[in-house]
Amino acid sequence: MARPALRIDAVLVQAVIAGALSFAHLHDLAAAAGQDGWKAWAYPISVDLLLVASWRRLRSEGPSRLAWCWFVIALVASLGANVATAGLLDLQQVPAWLRILVAAWPALAFMGGTLLAHSTADHPAPEVPATPSDPEPVASPEPVASPEPEAIPAAVTDAEETPALPAAKPVTAAPAVPAALVDHARKVADDHHARTGSPIDTDTLRARLGVPPQLAQAIAAQLT
Repeated sequence: MARPALRIDAVLVQAVIAGALSFAHLHDLAAAAGQDGWKAWAYPISVDLLLVASWRRLRSEGPSRLAWCWFVIALVASLGANVATAGLLDLQQVPAWLRILVAAWPALAFMGGTLLAHSTADHPAPEVPATPSDPEPVASPEPVASPEPEAIPAAVTDAEETPALPAAKPVTAAPAVPAALVDHARKVADDHHARTGSPIDTDTLRARLGVPPQLAQAIAAQLT
């Protein structure tokens, strides 16, 4: 497979030229401020690395006050060196305040790089909407049975003893069904009908709701 031909990107060439000029200006300013030898070469590397680190933090983690602060500081240091070496300052007679700023830069850059590398993002996290949970089954009330009627005493006559009438069977009243349980049962029935195409039966409804058979029959009667 043929390797792609090397292409020269005009933007990349422009970035290399601009970076080299900025690097030279920072070196010249540091050397004029009394930082000679290898120290003068370390200053532009420190400024450019801080600028790149803060910009990368902004691109990777979004807006951040910390990253924006150190990006502005590194940008001001780079632009200040470019402007200072344009003839506005006499590099043979550098003022004392500029010497102080150049001498204090290593500690400032070290603190900025450490904070960018070891601090977490300070922008608020996006809110995640809460997913609605399934409604909890409503506790079914206990069926209330009506009191048993008293047995009718046998009537005794002078001629013969009349047998006692049989006791009436207890009548159990239909349990009261809460409206919330009926609404939930209607949703379950609609879901069953949508999936199977047939109405839900009482046994399936009782199993889905987890209620007693008598209460399931009362709910089914209200759903019809």
